[in-house]
Amino acid sequence: MIKNKDKIIKAAVSAFLAMAAAQDFAADTKTEDQSSQNTEKCYGVVKAGMNDCATATASCAGSSTKDNQPDAFVFVSKGLCEKLVGGSLSAGTEKKS
Repeated sequence: MIKNKDKIIKAAVSAFLAMAAAQDFAADTKTEDQSSQNTEKCYGVVKAGMNDCATATASCAGSSTKDNQPDAFVFVSKGLCEKLVGGSLSAGTEKKS
C-alpha cells in the first residue's frame, strides 16, 4: 500500500513540475499581440525560417523563406533594430529582378 502512495505522490509532483515548466515556456513565447513595451519589430534581418510572426507572404512564425526577407520580422529590444545592417522598423517589399 505504501509503494502505491509513493508512486501516486511522485506522479503528482512530476505532473505539477511539467505543468509549471510548460507555463513558464508559454510565458516566454512572444506573439505580435503579446510584445512588451520594451521591444519593437525589426524587419529585414531575419534568417530564413526564424521570423516571429506572419508576414505578407508567409502565414505563421518560422515560415519566412529566405534570409533578410524584407517583410519578415523578429522582436528586438527598442533601439537595437536601427543599429543592425539591413534593419528597418517598417516592412519592406521584395525587389523584383
